[in-house]
Amino acid sequence: MRYLADFKIGDRLALPQFEVSLEEMVTFAEAYDPQPIHIDASSAEARALGGVIASGWFTTALFMKMSVLGYLGETAVLTSPGVDNLRWLSPVRPGSMLLGEEIVTSVRQSKSKPDRGVVTCDVRVWDDTGTDVLTLTKHFFVCVEGSD
Repeated sequence: MRYLADFKIGDRLALPQFEVSLEEMVTFAEAYDPQPIHIDASSAEARALGGVIASGWFTTALFMKMSVLGYLGETAVLTSPGVDNLRWLSPVRPGSMLLGEEIVTSVRQSKSKPDRGVVTCDVRVWDDTGTDVLTLTKHFFVCVEGSD
């Protein structure tokens, strides 16, 4: 289990790669972002873009899965107060392989709740062509060792 003291400014947290499937893209979009560009390759909107593209929210959800599989699943995380500066930089297409990295930019123990601290990371996700597809700044609360 990883705790607050296990994170240092400058740490580079590699995320596992993830292949984007058309079926998952469309299923997600049908449920949560049912725009033609995400669900119907024959639509004029999708054709203008060269085919269906993933919803940015789907891309963000994939990043979260990569983060949990990469290190959060083995970290004493409590919650997250949110993200800043979320940007979808380039369309994600079916069959793309996503890769990513988080760089720790801040680690601080809470003064009001000494059993926890806040870790902040700059996030970058790119596809197998090297094109950046998502960036954001992520914050999460982590237990101090022995307090979970």
